[in-house]
Amino acid sequence: MTYDKVRWGIIGCGDVTERKSGPAFQKVEYSELVAVMRRTGKLAKDYADRHGVPKWYDDADELINDQEVDAVYIATPPGSHMEYTLKAAAAGKPVYVEKPMARNFKECTEMLAACKSAGVPLYVAYYRRGQERFLKIKELLDQNSIGDVRFVSSTQYQKARDDVMDCDHLPWRVQPDVAGGGLFFDLASHTLDILDFLLGPIQEAKGFASNQAGYYEAEDIVTATYRFASGVQGVGKWCFTAFEDVDRNEIVGSRGKISFSTFGDDPVTLKTAEGQEQWSFERPMHVHQPLVETIVKELTGGGGECPSTGDSGARTNWVMDSIVGK
Repeated sequence: MTYDKVRWGIIGCGDVTERKSGPAFQKVEYSELVAVMRRTGKLAKDYADRHGVPKWYDDADELINDQEVDAVYIATPPGSHMEYTLKAAAAGKPVYVEKPMARNFKECTEMLAACKSAGVPLYVAYYRRGQERFLKIKELLDQNSIGDVRFVSSTQYQKARDDVMDCDHLPWRVQPDVAGGGLFFDLASHTLDILDFLLGPIQEAKGFASNQAGYYEAEDIVTATYRFASGVQGVGKWCFTAFEDVDRNEIVGSRGKISFSTFGDDPVTLKTAEGQEQWSFERPMHVHQPLVETIVKELTGGGGECPSTGDSGARTNWVMDSIVGK
């Protein structure tokens, strides 16, 4: 089905929707945010009033079955992604679901099957696939700027944040029954997904995951090795209780390397025998907006396809499951 305008409903209008995603649905051409839902009705009403959204609900089923809602954005923690995706698919509505796509690969396969059976598209909010910064890296790779790609190395470590040290009020991101795991699932998923976008699918992955600091039960350190279908090899290291914050990726080839961060705004750097070049990019005000634009264009027949689908999102869950030994 092709839409003249995509009328969106959001399930779970929490912090991520305040600036990162929510306003994008209003600002993209041929897109409109018409309804929001939050379990606490007064908070849903407050969000709707502040953002100029005409409808609000405290029941997800009511939003999903609203005839004026064409597509559903699921912005809840991963523990409810499958439930709401299956309901939206049953209602015949396209789904845009937050990352990671689900708590594990098995849930992803059920989401894919439901959407395929219903004939509705499924998109995943790995929004970096739509941003200029990462499109530039892909362009450099496509132009063979570093020759044949040999390997990629990713390193992310950071200080333990105050919220994860409060054992009586732990955030959902370190509760495996809600998040699927710990901060590795929440943060490293962005890196693993963008590597899939840049270098193709990972075919084999292995790793070690453990908890060293004891602030919570989920893993707080992960090391991994992986092999892409293309033959490129990769290593990754993630630690969430270190002494400083580091975020660094290097794609090394036969004639040069590309360096960049997943979360930072530092320049993309290309280094070859001829010298070094850098490109800087301004972070979008609403980081989801470039990806949402691709979704709306696809749904309205405006040309192009969204680069972050249920298939690609599920691959990232499969890689993470393989690394931590699920």
